[in-house]
Amino acid sequence: MQSFSELPISQYTKDRLSLARFSTMTPVQAAAIPQALEGKDVLATAQTGTGKTLAFLIPIIEDLLQNNSPGIAALVLLPTRELAMQVADQYNALRGKQLPPATVVVGGLAEGQQLAALRQGSRLVIATPGRLEDFLDRQLINLSTVRVLILDEADRMLDMGFLPAIRRIVGTLPKTRQTMCFSA
Repeated sequence: MQSFSELPISQYTKDRLSLARFSTMTPVQAAAIPQALEGKDVLATAQTGTGKTLAFLIPIIEDLLQNNSPGIAALVLLPTRELAMQVADQYNALRGKQLPPATVVVGGLAEGQQLAALRQGSRLVIATPGRLEDFLDRQLINLSTVRVLILDEADRMLDMGFLPAIRRIVGTLPKTRQTMCFSA
């Protein structure tokens, strides 16, 4: 399977990918996306720039399209604000009108805007561990409905000393969930 059009995904997502000029999958996408679509946990390593972000965004988009239950359905944890913004930009470019925007929860940006976005009914949260843990400590975010956890650039988060925060965050998530871990 080399083409996004061959994936067992909605026509809506195929159309959004086509509009964004995505046609041929990279090796990490071809390996990870089918497994993720089946609800399996995924562990993937690939070089920077090989399409890991799309490898987890497509399954998230499909999940959000198929399951419209309230609450945060997917959580993407990553090491830096800049990476969070990149992932949110790619999701927002692909989501179209059928899905709400992603909520970015990171340090260094106005907390008020992030909290307002959460209160509007976020379904996808893209966060750095420090700010997310702060929101959890202050009971400003509820992660009890998360079905999909993504650890993006997991190796870098560990190098930066985020393991204790990640453990505390994961401890608040439902035990039954899909987990995908990506690293360079």
